Amino acid sequence: MKVLNFGSLNIDYVYGVDHFVKKGETISSRSLHVYSGGKGLNQSVALAKAGADVYHAGAIGKDGMFLIDVLKEAGADTTNILIQDEPRTGNAIIQNDVSGDNCILLFGGANRSIKKEYIDTVLNGFEKGDYLILQNEINNNAYIIEEAHKKGMIIILNPSPLDEEVKELPLEYVDYFLLNEVEAAGLSGLDPNDLEAQQKLLHVLHEKFKNAGILITLGEKGSIYSDGNKTIKQEAIKVKAVDTTAAGDTFTGYFVEGLVRGEDMYITMNRASIAAAIAVTGKGAAPSIPGREEVEERI
Repeated sequence: MKVLNFGSLNIDYVYGVDHFVKKGETISSRSLHVYSGGKGLNQSVALAKAGADVYHAGAIGKDGMFLIDVLKEAGADTTNILIQDEPRTGNAIIQNDVSGDNCILLFGGANRSIKKEYIDTVLNGFEKGDYLILQNEINNNAYIIEEAHKKGMIIILNPSPLDEEVKELPLEYVDYFLLNEVEAAGLSGLDPNDLEAQQKLLHVLHEKFKNAGILITLGEKGSIYSDGNKTIKQEAIKVKAVDTTAAGDTFTGYFVEGLVRGEDMYITMNRASIAAAIAVTGKGAAPSIPGREEVEERI
């Protein structure tokens, strides 16, 4: 089975700072690094490095040609990527503080120029039973979901960043939701603080999306998954974080690869947790995502 990742491609400008800049404040950065990024690209890199047969679709400007090389080097298929004269490639301004935490400002650029004709062309290469993964950094997600559902594709949504547009999507067609605590709370109306709250979150989400598998990543508290019948809790792997930018996308890539192979869910979540833990010990988004061999060695 093939995996289509219809997602963003960004150029990341990462500034090393002592603390995140506050309102009205001007600070100097300790460093500036330019990396490949975007949730879509990061997840495709993770999927490919995990061993999935992944095809990336999305748009870049002429300034983002090196992003194609990054995907190819990881092992992802890039034949569907659209290269445009205008607008320029999407980008992110990322502040990375001394504790390894980050805050991110996004500019959509070419990511927000996805047209229905292009979507139709891409989806022609996929069939029933293939997987589709989406985030919320490109436009026309509603149309992509509707058309993929018609084809019988298995739809996975990571609704990040969460906004009001997400709630207007045909979410009833989504087979798996991959959420962090904020996104889970936003879709459910609850605020997760402890295991009891997590169980309430899952209950409310399953009431809304009865046939979907739901994964909630909980940062230092690990992750929790439920399909409505069984619930699995995975503890986080303790490491010293250098840069957390790619943690969630690495987890997503390895998690989806396990889904595609039909692997036991606990094993899949454990491998994804280890991969994410390795990722936060390196700098940059895509460059820090580990390969399958390194993850298996840690297991």
